[in-house]
Amino acid sequence: MSGTKPSIQYRTTDGLASIMARANTHDKDINKSSYQILIIDDNINLLYSTQALVEANGYRCIIADGGEAGLNVLNRMAIDIVLLDLSMPEIDGYAVLKHIHDQKIDTDVIVVSGESTFDNAATVFKSGALDFLSKPYKSSQLLSTIDNVAYKRGLKINLKATQNQLEESEQRYRFIVSYSPDIIYMIDHRGFFTFINDRVTDLLGYKPDELVGEHFSTLVHEDDLMIAEHIFNERRTGDRSSHNVEFRLKSTDPEVLSKPFESSSIVIELCSMGVYENKADGTPYLGTYGVARDISDRKKDQEMIHFQAYHDLLTRLPNRELFLDRLNLSINQAERKKAMLAVLFLDMDGFKFINDSLGHVIGDSLLQRVALRLQETLRDTDTISRIGGDEFSILIPELQNREEAGLVSQKILDAFSKPIILDNHEITISFSIGISMFPDDASCTEELIKNSDMAMYHIKGRGKNGFEYFSDHMQSIYQYRHTIEQDIRKALDNDQFEAYYQPQYNINTQEITGLEALIRWNHPDKGLITPDHFIPVAEEIGLICEIGRYMLDTGCKQLKSWIDQGIEPLKLSINVSAFQLAESNFDVVICDLTKKYKLPPHLLMVEITETSLMQDMEQVIPRLKNLVKCNIGICIDDFGVGYSSLSYLQILPIDILKVDRSFLSCITENHEKACIIKAIVAMARELELDVIVEGVETQQQLNYIKNIGCSIVQGFLLGRPLPESEVRKLLK
Repeated sequence: MSGTKPSIQYRTTDGLASIMARANTHDKDINKSSYQILIIDDNINLLYSTQALVEANGYRCIIADGGEAGLNVLNRMAIDIVLLDLSMPEIDGYAVLKHIHDQKIDTDVIVVSGESTFDNAATVFKSGALDFLSKPYKSSQLLSTIDNVAYKRGLKINLKATQNQLEESEQRYRFIVSYSPDIIYMIDHRGFFTFINDRVTDLLGYKPDELVGEHFSTLVHEDDLMIAEHIFNERRTGDRSSHNVEFRLKSTDPEVLSKPFESSSIVIELCSMGVYENKADGTPYLGTYGVARDISDRKKDQEMIHFQAYHDLLTRLPNRELFLDRLNLSINQAERKKAMLAVLFLDMDGFKFINDSLGHVIGDSLLQRVALRLQETLRDTDTISRIGGDEFSILIPELQNREEAGLVSQKILDAFSKPIILDNHEITISFSIGISMFPDDASCTEELIKNSDMAMYHIKGRGKNGFEYFSDHMQSIYQYRHTIEQDIRKALDNDQFEAYYQPQYNINTQEITGLEALIRWNHPDKGLITPDHFIPVAEEIGLICEIGRYMLDTGCKQLKSWIDQGIEPLKLSINVSAFQLAESNFDVVICDLTKKYKLPPHLLMVEITETSLMQDMEQVIPRLKNLVKCNIGICIDDFGVGYSSLSYLQILPIDILKVDRSFLSCITENHEKACIIKAIVAMARELELDVIVEGVETQQQLNYIKNIGCSIVQGFLLGRPLPESEVRKLLK
């Protein structure tokens, strides 16, 4: 071929309707526009005419004028079908076929050649050509050949795509099975494993190869074999098949011998009618495909929920609901056996103070240690329950007599005579224990608990740290205490408390030097009630701090009122309980009150007992020092009672010592004891502290106090506590 070669290009030709009409009769179901055809020939005229014919038939077409141009196209773009001439200069059709083979180019070749010998045809087919067409050829023959090759190529592509999809599906399935969080298994009709995934190794420690070929009973816990039969030999289908069956599977871990699993299964059937004549429906059972899910965590959660419903989470002891259930069961057993049982109600003495002074973290730790010590003290058949706060109930079944319950109670008291060490704090606690017996004291659960509660309050009122059996006369005492408790709450809500004021005198000048604020309860039915009748109850039920804050606020407000009325202000003392002292903001509250009422701070004095002061010196000292910074005075009340160490007098910022009234009671009978007051006065002088002697009720006591050089006294002899209206007149 001579002349300049045209560039490779697309070319379409119109006016071929007659040819296409004939060609279309051979059309198969082919999307021709999706096929790219390359025509390689050195005859330029034939290239153009063939291109026009092929494009008119719906294919996309590229032409290449020679082998070299054809290879360039094949190397740079995807070609579906190549129409290849064999006889071309330089690079002939055989070289192109070899290149396609060597480079593994995915294309189908139709050789179109005038060299149509048998040897040529055999050679090109061996070289990878798909069809051979001899020149000259009819247009319809060419188009039919292209359609056939395109159709076969389409089938091949679809088949490959299907194979790829199957491979991807299999890979996905294998991935899902291999990385499934559950055990996936297959069991044949005899119950032997034919497949199990690798998850069994992670969950149970077995390798799949160890289980394939083994019967499922080798893996199932012995006690659950009957349950497992339903799932591993499942033969029902649809809604009737077994779902979410729970059983245990054995583990190779010596610490975890078995784990709970939940399994669902699908029946494997051979769905060919008549294959097995002994099966009427023609669908013989081949085996079971199933999924077993480890439900250990769910079981633990369920157990935790159940535990929380019936146990106290702090101490892990049974709660009230579980205690009542066990008590009811024990009562039934005792009735059948004609036996006795005891219910013990335990209340920890002074726990609220410990909790407030040392903090709730220490308080919670203390309750946990108490629970452990109680468990160590009692039998396994006894039930210990934490009812709430610092209260415990104990069920002691199968007793022969009442005295055994007392022995158990004493054993508990003895067990707690030894201190508990927590965070470098040595804590000694005691219990008030009430005992109620079945059948002597009550025959039902609620009555037994109620009666033991009554007995507990009876021993608490007699000094605590002991035990007491229930008796009928306690009903009235319990009812009285219960009424007092309810009335105290109402008194706070209805403002029934009020402050009385007792003057403190300088016996040398006959002048009032100060006042002590004392609480009284103006009960609507019972009249005026003194604090010794309700303060202990208020401490037990946790209202003492609220009452104390009421007295502080009332006293400061009254001081401000007297000042506004032009009355010469006097120093006012207000008692502070151990529970108030344990509050972390105790000092801030008092300082804020003096600011709220714009009081000269030196007029306010807080009275603190020795006992409450010594409970937690480390916490108390900074609070008292803060009060001193606010110019608030500090008085030690009931001085001389309970503690022999006086070193704290040099540590704490104290202004006044108030001598306890007990030292005055024997002045007329035994002057030896009276000498203690003389020693206290002498010691106070050395420490530059003032002294007040309270409880002075006789002239003889007053004379003695005056003789030893003490000038400030307080007592009924000189002045009783008075309401504000009478004190105002006295001050004026």
